[in-house]
Amino acid sequence: MTPPDEHPRRTRLAPELASATAELSASGVSSPRVDAELLAAHVLQVPRGRLILIDAIRADEAERLRELVTARADRIPLQHLLGTAAFRHVELAVGDGVFVPRPETELLAGWGIERTTPGATVVDLCSGSGAIAVSVADESPAGRVIAVERSAEALPWLRRNVTPYANKVLIVEGDVTDPELLSDLHGQVDVLLCNPPYVPDGTPVPPEVSDHDPAEAVFGGADGLSVIRPVIALAGALLKSGGSVGIEHDDVHGAAVPDLLRADGRFTEVTAHEDFTGRPRYATARRR
Repeated sequence: MTPPDEHPRRTRLAPELASATAELSASGVSSPRVDAELLAAHVLQVPRGRLILIDAIRADEAERLRELVTARADRIPLQHLLGTAAFRHVELAVGDGVFVPRPETELLAGWGIERTTPGATVVDLCSGSGAIAVSVADESPAGRVIAVERSAEALPWLRRNVTPYANKVLIVEGDVTDPELLSDLHGQVDVLLCNPPYVPDGTPVPPEVSDHDPAEAVFGGADGLSVIRPVIALAGALLKSGGSVGIEHDDVHGAAVPDLLRADGRFTEVTAHEDFTGRPRYATARRR
């Protein structure tokens, strides 16, 4: 019987990270070094910041890292490979069938959280993974958060992510373009937030989006506003007097969405907001 190897073969981590970074850069990944380090931290089950303390890794760990790097180079989303997406102060489970939340949506969520008072009713339309709903439940004094999603593929991810907040978050399976949606809550909602599909049809998007994000969570019709229009109408019906609405939109909609809010006639204090890069990203208003 061959005795077990007491000294497993090891390989230096630094060259592995350098090779991974070069491979990801060549494939067009926008943040190759960061992605390489996050994948390494995932394999080694350590925080990314501790990688600097690690000189060598086992051969099987190096092999697993190379497999993940190859998958990332094929433009499989980093979050799918990690199994989670960081969003504000929470980690969300994500994978096939659900839109991966983006950092810019954290701004909309933060805006809504700041306007949520104790016991408030908050509605998150087009909830997807539940990023906004979970953040509101996690950070705000809201009394209840209602997360609305219609996709059969996204709903299992949403249910999984809201499980720790089941006493505060209610999931409603429904279509935000249905004017009768949540009709029992007309005039009772304090804050309504929505990150809808808003990319105009035919707009070029990265492979991570075109090949892995659900198209119905990305594209919003010829002008990108086919879902936003009914969302504004629904917000007018659901919000109580003085209630707040925030809607994320494409960077080409910096004027269009505020104009739609004003044209509705039920909103005041219409404001356009930019994202981290200074591009138009979401619009907010208050119910008259």
